[in-house]
Amino acid sequence: MTASRPEPRPLAVPSGRLSRLARFGGLASGIAGNVALNGARQIAQGRRPVMSDLILTPANVARLAEQLAQMRGAAMKVGQLLSMDAGEMLPPELADILGRLRAEAHYMPPPQLRSVLTAAWGADWHRRFRTFNVRPIAAASIGQVHRAVTREGEDLAVKVQYPGVRRSIDSDVDNVAALIRLSGLVPKGLDLGAMLDEAKRQLHEEADYQREGRCLSRFAALLGGDARFRVPDLHVRFTTRDVLAMGHVGGGPVEDLASAPQAERDRVTTLLIGLMFRELFEFRLMQTDPNFANYRHDAETGQVVLLDFGATREVSADLSEGYRGLLRAGLAGDAAATRRAVFDLGFISDAVPEDIRSLMLEMLEISMEPLRARWFDFGGTDVAMRLRDLGMAIGERREIHHLPPVETFYIQRKFGGMYLLASRLRARVAIRELIEPHL
Repeated sequence: MTASRPEPRPLAVPSGRLSRLARFGGLASGIAGNVALNGARQIAQGRRPVMSDLILTPANVARLAEQLAQMRGAAMKVGQLLSMDAGEMLPPELADILGRLRAEAHYMPPPQLRSVLTAAWGADWHRRFRTFNVRPIAAASIGQVHRAVTREGEDLAVKVQYPGVRRSIDSDVDNVAALIRLSGLVPKGLDLGAMLDEAKRQLHEEADYQREGRCLSRFAALLGGDARFRVPDLHVRFTTRDVLAMGHVGGGPVEDLASAPQAERDRVTTLLIGLMFRELFEFRLMQTDPNFANYRHDAETGQVVLLDFGATREVSADLSEGYRGLLRAGLAGDAAATRRAVFDLGFISDAVPEDIRSLMLEMLEISMEPLRARWFDFGGTDVAMRLRDLGMAIGERREIHHLPPVETFYIQRKFGGMYLLASRLRARVAIRELIEPHL
């Protein structure tokens, strides 16, 4: 089953609490109407309706994806987070719906954009720029990015937050959760509460562009002596909670390297995976959003450009050490130590049935294969397929599931994103060499 991807277009963001609530109400009633109609049709045909089948029709999938894409803000972001963080715990049908929200969002029409900038910079803000392109160069769930040139000739990328995002976060998350529970697809006994509370906390952090500016500056300082990477300069005088101004940095999408020579694909992927381990063990500060759009490649300098630090997270010493123990045991092939490490990290608990525990440990063993190889070829492996099959087998079990600690979701999401990027680039990487210095 597939749903068409909504084409980005200028579309005002509903910013009032009542207008957003009305959107959710209309979405729920529209889906309920379709369910009732299709259910009555199946009964008339002598069939017993199945609720999940009635909800997951192509029409309802399209309605859900399009409405959340129009609302943007937390409504769209929580779908993205759940699709990535819940992993194989969510049924494939629901994960498919939520995964569609990673597509580029609609963008604010110019009058709404000008209103937001006037609130942030004052009525005469346009006098501070030679040019300000009102058509964004990128649009996502919480904000959109514009190219601008100041009166002094500074070339900027300006991220502008959609109006009403911050004050709608908690209610949007709760309303999306209600829609998900309404579907009946969440495994029985799976408590999404901790994940949703953490989603709210993260979204409030991401909606503070001054915080993101500080994280950007921290990464710039940490990588300042490494010419292989480039981080944009922060322009403090144009940055507020709702607007983030950075130097515009060139380069093409990192996934365009898929057609580059093998050596360059290997080099760039090695840099990004190596940086991930430095973030976890050395910096203890991780940019946890592995969206491909957050990485660019400058063909002239060979530099990897790092963008978007809204999802930057501190990594505690205990969590860093827990992962160090897990990787040390996994590389050594020590099954007993590996089992202890996953229990210590909270990935598995005694509440997990023994057969599910065995499947989860089997998944972990498979995920260690790229780490143990002298050189791992991401373009010629079935690791992802085997992990998916095991994950689906776990997800089919509808009884109580155990959720790991929420702080591990972000690290696992980063690991998964790097694996997907390496697979997209068909890279060959000596991962063990990257890990061993940290162990």
